[in-house]
Amino acid sequence: MNRTPDFRAASPRRRPLALALGLALSMGAGAALAAEQDDAVAMPRIDVVGKAENQASLIPGAVEVITAAQIDQIQPRSTEDVLRRVPGIFIKREEESAVVTNIGVRGLTAGDYKTLVLEDGVPIQPGLFVGNSRYYNPRIQRMEGVEVLKGAASLRYGPNTIGGVINFLTRTPEDGAVVSARIGSWDTVEATAELGASTRGGDASFGLIATRAESDGFMDKGYGMTDLMLKSGLTIGDHQSIGFKLAHYKNDANISYRGIFPDAYAAGARFNPAPDDFFLTGRTSFDLNHDWELSASARLKTLFYASEMYRDYWRFATVSGAATTSSPEGYTVWNYGNNLNGNNREFTRLGLETRLSLDHAAFGIGNEAEFGLRLMQEDMKDVTVLAVRGRPRTPDLGRGGISQDRLDSGDSLALFAQNRFDISEQLSVTAGLRVESFEQTRKNRRSTAPADSFSNTEVMPGLGATWVINPSVQVFGSVYRAFAPPLVGSVLGAGDTPTEAEKSLNLEFGLRGDHGAFSYSATAFQMDFSNQVDPGVSGIRAPNQGDALHRGLEGALGYAIGSSLRLEGNFTWIPTAEYREDRPGEALKGNRIAYAPERMANLSLAYQAGPLQAALLFNYVSEQFGDGLNRREFTTASTGTWGGLMPSYSTTDLTASYALSENLSLSGAIKNLTDKDYIAGLRQGLYIGPERSFEFGVRYRF
Repeated sequence: MNRTPDFRAASPRRRPLALALGLALSMGAGAALAAEQDDAVAMPRIDVVGKAENQASLIPGAVEVITAAQIDQIQPRSTEDVLRRVPGIFIKREEESAVVTNIGVRGLTAGDYKTLVLEDGVPIQPGLFVGNSRYYNPRIQRMEGVEVLKGAASLRYGPNTIGGVINFLTRTPEDGAVVSARIGSWDTVEATAELGASTRGGDASFGLIATRAESDGFMDKGYGMTDLMLKSGLTIGDHQSIGFKLAHYKNDANISYRGIFPDAYAAGARFNPAPDDFFLTGRTSFDLNHDWELSASARLKTLFYASEMYRDYWRFATVSGAATTSSPEGYTVWNYGNNLNGNNREFTRLGLETRLSLDHAAFGIGNEAEFGLRLMQEDMKDVTVLAVRGRPRTPDLGRGGISQDRLDSGDSLALFAQNRFDISEQLSVTAGLRVESFEQTRKNRRSTAPADSFSNTEVMPGLGATWVINPSVQVFGSVYRAFAPPLVGSVLGAGDTPTEAEKSLNLEFGLRGDHGAFSYSATAFQMDFSNQVDPGVSGIRAPNQGDALHRGLEGALGYAIGSSLRLEGNFTWIPTAEYREDRPGEALKGNRIAYAPERMANLSLAYQAGPLQAALLFNYVSEQFGDGLNRREFTTASTGTWGGLMPSYSTTDLTASYALSENLSLSGAIKNLTDKDYIAGLRQGLYIGPERSFEFGVRYRF
């Protein structure tokens, strides 16, 4: 692979979170290392849907659960490969490894920050209140499932729930050891080791998953990634349990915001348009879960989490006045000079959340209530290092050395209450309320001036209902007020302080059920924004940009054909995703939202018989605009971002696996089977979807 230079030395020193918190985790892990298990302890965590067989039917909103078996069927490279098969979700791909991810839900601009992303119930986006949320994408190698929740029930989990909640569920290794390896196109090599152990009585358990992956990458966008996760669980008496999780991630990627030019794309040229730019990320996190069954009708769950993350982005500037030039082959390429900028950020987060659930019989009917409180503190250090070619790790005093050094902070307090009224065996009504109060500050650390601050409180009510018409048909619906807090850079120093956060009134109505070999769901939705904010290049836009409206329909259908075949499909139709006001220089009233394709569809045909499993997977995305001006030609705006109409495209994947024995299995995949050539997105140039590629894997359990 392309070896990346070590730019880490140029950045401020990181606090050793792993050392500070690892002791607590190792104590729990040490107790878990013992003999063979009888029944391993289930580690406590926050699920947004739940494991109970009828749990999804209690939720008055659209629900999608991706299981471990479905993940194995997809054989994904990243979480993006899984999410793009969920109805209502669009992924704007930047590179096949998904170091940076762009998720759009129900017509929200892909790359927007209006959908909350969790891992085991813990927020993982780097900055909910202080900065860009795209910089960390959890690795699929340690996931056993994904929950996607929309509707009023998402209010329980935090801000940024306009598009709902995505919750990645990490797995706990079974007792013993497992090693797996995968090789593939672009000299990709990946190896994962898993280790699990538990006490004989099953009251303590331990798990470790470690992954290392390297690749030259499609279009020479190479990367080297390391991901470690350590988990431990311990029961305390008959009614309490504790779960620990320590995770560390590091990825050095040879990627950039820049894409190739249209003439190079038309000529079939595929190369890294910024071969000297590097996107370096690392994250260390610690979660502590406590689950206490107070009585047969009361349960208290408490969650503490802490994380540190860095994102160092080293980019070469183009030559002033001559940003482009011609390659020897005659097509347009970027013209880079010797000036190198390190746009380096550090994120820290501390959070404490507690939830009390109660079953009660108020009003003479069955009820389930939940009360929650969350305290969270976030910081982002934002430093710009001015360097030069040849000395990338040293601030160049001739250029000014450090041009920016500031600290953005966000402190928030949230209160939540919800009650489900089981009016009859068929009808339940759920009412909820979330109050989110937050304060954001910005301090220029190169100045003695006091920090600027902005504070706000938002009240978000929600109401939903489920009605079982018969055993095969359930109706559900909800209405709720959702909000996404403005980023610090949008409200401080922008000269336009908002009076309210970005908010929408969300409605949805749907059907779901199953009958024999059939399963189905269909949901109609609307999101009516009072002041939708486009994300911008770095998530920073002047707030209160204007009204917007989203309306559409999403659905899914599954059918088992005999005992070996299963056909599944889903679709999304969003006829309305439009700006309702002019936004000077950015969008026109009535234009379509950027990166909001009108139609999407997925189809899979899965076969399983004995040791053989195989699947044919189809994905379709209709045409989409790259900006709110709905320009059709690929051109750049004054901001440097590109617009244009990207044609529709479809891709097909073929996957298979075979168990040679109880302990040994082989797998293989062909991604983009037809070698479809397509434009996946725009930024500063064109992003190209990955070409046809091949993978082969082996897995062995000791």
